[in-house]
Amino acid sequence: MGLRWTDTLEIAIQLDEAHPDVDPRYVRFTDLMQWVMELDEFDDDQSHCGEKILEAIQMAWIEERE
Repeated sequence: MGLRWTDTLEIAIQLDEAHPDVDPRYVRFTDLMQWVMELDEFDDDQSHCGEKILEAIQMAWIEERE
């Protein structure tokens, strides 16, 4: 089973590996959503995503960097 929108920590870890030169504090939600959907292990419907989920992913990514 692949990653779902609610797997925020694992998504953040994979985004950090895929985009090491990006500061997650300044990522636009449109870019963040696209990058998540491009992850190899990601397997969820785009319609299940919302602003709160993207905020949670962004916060987990910021914490992963610290």
